[in-house]
Amino acid sequence: MKGLSFFRTIQARLIMIYVLLILIAMQLIGVYFVSSMKNSLTDNFTKDLKARAEMLSILTADKFGSEAGTSDEEGVVESLRGMVNNLYISGAEIQVLDASGKIITTSVASRNDIIGQRNTQTVVNRALQGISDNEEYIIADDNVRKKVVAKPVLSGDKVVGAIYIAADMKDLYATISRINNVFLSGLLLALALTAVLGVILAHTITHPIKEMTRHATAVAEGRFNRKMPVFGNDEIGQLSQAFNYMTGRLHEALSQNEEEKEKLASILANMSDGVVATDENGRVILMNTRAAHMLGSSDPLPEGAPLDELLGLDHEQSGSLAQGNAQSAMLRLSPMDGEEAKIVRVTFTPIHRREGRGIAGTIAVLQDVTEQENLEESRREFVANVSHELRTPLTTIKSYAEALDDGALEDPQLAVRFVGVIRNETERMIRLVTDLLHLSRLDSKESSLRIQQTDIFEMLDDVADRFSFQLRQKRIHINTKVRKEVASAWLDRDQIDQVLGNLVSNALKYTSEGGSIELEARKNDEGMLAISVRDSGIGIPKKDIERIFERFYRVDKARSRNMGGTGLGLSIAREIVKAHGGSISLQSELNEGSLVTFTLPLLQQGRSEL
Repeated sequence: MKGLSFFRTIQARLIMIYVLLILIAMQLIGVYFVSSMKNSLTDNFTKDLKARAEMLSILTADKFGSEAGTSDEEGVVESLRGMVNNLYISGAEIQVLDASGKIITTSVASRNDIIGQRNTQTVVNRALQGISDNEEYIIADDNVRKKVVAKPVLSGDKVVGAIYIAADMKDLYATISRINNVFLSGLLLALALTAVLGVILAHTITHPIKEMTRHATAVAEGRFNRKMPVFGNDEIGQLSQAFNYMTGRLHEALSQNEEEKEKLASILANMSDGVVATDENGRVILMNTRAAHMLGSSDPLPEGAPLDELLGLDHEQSGSLAQGNAQSAMLRLSPMDGEEAKIVRVTFTPIHRREGRGIAGTIAVLQDVTEQENLEESRREFVANVSHELRTPLTTIKSYAEALDDGALEDPQLAVRFVGVIRNETERMIRLVTDLLHLSRLDSKESSLRIQQTDIFEMLDDVADRFSFQLRQKRIHINTKVRKEVASAWLDRDQIDQVLGNLVSNALKYTSEGGSIELEARKNDEGMLAISVRDSGIGIPKKDIERIFERFYRVDKARSRNMGGTGLGLSIAREIVKAHGGSISLQSELNEGSLVTFTLPLLQQGRSEL
């Protein structure tokens, strides 16, 4: 096993890489060198044979020419035999052929029996045809490879014979074999030296890495005082310097982290708001002193306690909290020491994991809003009391105005004008009081919802029909769209009718003649019923959009009064929508129209509330 583990180390890999690189390089060089050397020796050997054959063909042509017309044929043959024997080539056979291809003489005495026979080899036939460049390789009967060269013997333009040389190549291949052996010995020696140098070089690289591994382990264990030795200015040395720098920076970062934790603990301990942190399972992991005081807990850190039980959340709120959808809740808590109950607003903020991998926990911030709630309650009571006190005198004024309208005044023209003004103002004040009463009932939860299944298209169509007379007067076109998936819903028809009536009335008031109004019901991305009223009217400035739903807030007070507005219509609409569990929003651009959209739940739970 130790042997196998060694081959998995960087040192063994470096050695093998060096050896393989040298082996590959030497192999490539050897292939190229041996191939080039073999081609060079073979070319030189062939050129030498061709040169000798060329010289012999010239000499033979002279012999044939000098003896032409004589009868001394034997003298010619003897002369050619002497010439062939004098032109000695080691391991080669030289033959002189006549014009018919018969062998006249040969340089090998043991083969005199072939004299007079025809040489039918291809190179001979080509030479006798006058082709001078004829060569080929043959394997002799003794399995020896030979080089064959044939040259024509010319007398003028006439071929009078041929020279045939077959040379043995054993010496040539023996020379190549010796060179290969020398090269192989050099290769083995080079590999041995490379292995030794690879071991030394690999050690110089791996030794600093082993040292760095030991120091990294020490740093992981918290020993930041150890420094990595720098062995040089090369890449390994630069890495060692970077490691020492990283160790110092890590030590500083951990120290700063500890300081930040102490600061955070001090801030949490001295905050006026309570803070509770939970893990992903909703169990408390952190609570400051203020939160413990608000919740009436003597233990500043009830570790492991479920947050929903600690805050007394109901089932629905607990489910929203577990899914990370809870945003805020109002709680009435009874603190320690018998103090009065406190109203606390709890704001939930989920802690998301990186890359959207779920929720790691929740931060709950507790704010004591008892004083604000008491002030709000006082304001609501004041509005209710004032409304009740004003309704009786306003009704009396309306009665007198009707009496005056019946002819009580002597001046009919003046009486009619006064009566009209009194009636308009009285009706506006009564609407104001009625709106205030409605708001008071909504604030105090006295106005219960009468949930029923409602045909959405019929409801929108009724609203459009209710304002048909005013629409025709101003020549305003109204269009109604209802998507199939929201054909019906469970809601309080009368109160939603009031919301739609208010929104359409506003759109009608602030849309010029020839404009358009669009009513649309659809299902939004959150699966809720979304009803929108769009107009092409004068629009609302951006600075007023955020406050448009506040009570008594008017964009243009003089214009609103002239058109009969009380400044409470949108506030009432918002409260009705909130009572249904929805929300309302407004989008507008000055002189480009407005879009008011409110959402209502589509849950089939209305039957239980009937």
